[in-house]
Amino acid sequence: MRSGRDPLEPQVQDDSLTACAGGSYLQTVAPFLPHTLNKPQLRRHLRQLRSQLSPHQRRSAANGLLRVALRERLLLRFGRIGFYLPFEGEMDLLPLLNQALLLGKSCYLPVVPRRFQKHLYFTRLTSRPNWYLNRFGIHEHWSPRPVRASQLDLLFMPLVGFDEEGFRLGMGGGFYDTSLAFLGRRKVWRKPYLVGIGYECQKVKQVPRDPWDMPLDAALTEHRLYRFKRSTLPPI
Repeated sequence: MRSGRDPLEPQVQDDSLTACAGGSYLQTVAPFLPHTLNKPQLRRHLRQLRSQLSPHQRRSAANGLLRVALRERLLLRFGRIGFYLPFEGEMDLLPLLNQALLLGKSCYLPVVPRRFQKHLYFTRLTSRPNWYLNRFGIHEHWSPRPVRASQLDLLFMPLVGFDEEGFRLGMGGGFYDTSLAFLGRRKVWRKPYLVGIGYECQKVKQVPRDPWDMPLDAALTEHRLYRFKRSTLPPI
């Protein structure tokens, strides 16, 4: 299904509020959720929490996330960067993506595979993008030369929640964990560098874990960059 709208058209303006400002409930409820919640229950709680953010708070968070990324000089450390287009309330990466394009970075977007397959491909954005909608209604960019996750230097990953040790709760499709399973077999030359993207109010004490879950190297919110112990940022 072809789409006439350009999903990269700027939709974010500068606001002064942070994503959970003015709502202490949004800031504090996630870390104190019961530890007995399983993945589906926690996913449902956090998606409901995320849905309470107003459009103004979402715009403000996207700009806050860009400011944190620029302060940490995150984009300057990598050449080939994987992004995503937001879906169902996910943090909007368009300000960060447009900044990366201005810096001349090679920017890639995921392509969901056919039914019953799990490995994601990534296609590089070009000056003449060819957009279409996938089976979930998400914009994808067609390219004759898609790449695998292993060919990226940095990968920004959407999430529903994340914890203090860098474990990520996704939507449950298993696309990212399957596509990144090769990292679990590597002791050196670990790339891409994995950065989860979410709102501050999506941080919890502990995410339920399965053996196949791929932990993050860092998590980026509108407030800060959380770095976990398993790897270090490359120098500029």
